[in-house]
Amino acid sequence: MSIRIVVADDHKLVREGLHSMLEKQQDMEVVAETDDGRTTVQQVQKQSPNVVIMDVSMRGLNGIEATRQIIARTPHVKILALSIHSDKQFVVGMLSAGASGYLLKDSGFGELTDAIRIVASNQTYLSPRIAGIVTEDFVNRLTRADTSVYSILTSREREVLQLIAEGKSTKQTASQLNVSVKTIESHRKKIMGKVEINSVAELTKYAIREGLTSL
Repeated sequence: MSIRIVVADDHKLVREGLHSMLEKQQDMEVVAETDDGRTTVQQVQKQSPNVVIMDVSMRGLNGIEATRQIIARTPHVKILALSIHSDKQFVVGMLSAGASGYLLKDSGFGELTDAIRIVASNQTYLSPRIAGIVTEDFVNRLTRADTSVYSILTSREREVLQLIAEGKSTKQTASQLNVSVKTIESHRKKIMGKVEINSVAELTKYAIREGLTSL
């Protein structure tokens, strides 16, 4: 039986390249390509893949939040992060969200196919550079409280913060999340209180620093 794969990346060239190469593997089948987190969540529900190759930085809903939503709804689906980012906030964010593996985009194609087969068999895969970051973070967590955005803010507050940081107006954010403008204003007020920031400019810097979005 083939491993059913969804490729999620906001760069068309990357998606098409991965699709073409993966389809040449006898035990793999790409069932969907997506370019943002929300569409990825929807396609997972529709296609029932075994593995999602997930880019971490995508507009609208990033790979970390998309991973959280997918795992919450379909915990049997395996998420393999594929990113240019080796920063701790991205790695820890993806693994904490439920990803089964993390691979850097400068890895070879052979390593990617190995990683796909490993996570599809209910194991964890971390590229060597990533393994060191995870070990360091684990040691640090033993000696200090977790003050990351993922412990301070709720999932919906993180969604709102990402959209604010990406320049969406209150009305646009409300429309995208299918809630009222007053609800978004309330979320923004709570976010500012929790992170002790009083301006949108500083919120944007905070969101980028915490890995919710990128420049």
